[in-house]
Amino acid sequence: MTTAELRAALARPGLLAGLPESFSDDAEGLSETSIKPAAVLVCCVLHDAAPGILLTRRAAHLSTHAGQVSFPGGRMEPGETAEAAALREAAEEVGLDPRLPVLHGRLPRHTTGTGYVITPVLASVEPPIALTPDPAEVAAAFELPVAVVTDPDAPRRESAMWQGRMREYWVWPHGEHHVWGATARILVNLAAALRGA
Repeated sequence: MTTAELRAALARPGLLAGLPESFSDDAEGLSETSIKPAAVLVCCVLHDAAPGILLTRRAAHLSTHAGQVSFPGGRMEPGETAEAAALREAAEEVGLDPRLPVLHGRLPRHTTGTGYVITPVLASVEPPIALTPDPAEVAAAFELPVAVVTDPDAPRRESAMWQGRMREYWVWPHGEHHVWGATARILVNLAAALRGA
């Protein structure tokens, strides 16, 4: 998908209307008190040559999800909207100026097996952007090409044992980073929206 095609897709009325409201990853048994509201910024960087989706690799020393690929984001503060939380977290984690992203709506909520209810906020940003990852939280900021995201043959299903059960999950190809789990599932939803599926 070219940048012009991506711009047209993002401007399409009803871009996110055909998607389900939410998804869940083996979240049965979670109590209301264990639910943690969170938001992530799914940000399309509109490079002229080839647009990309902004991702991060979490710092290796973090107590949860260390070294995993994620969107900029985190827990929502009391009274905070998903949009405000996603922009705040992106500013804190990678230094993205919160005035720059143009917001396009919300992708389906995603409940993880660890109790996070993630609201992905779809946005786009015009380059150049200056990113300064916070080493306390982020080891690297990088982009997954939109051409990969919109390729229906790109993602694959894998499985592994986790907590005594065989779990299936999505994986996206990247030369350096392992893109899987909730991040990969959100990318599957983004791909469906952009392709109009």
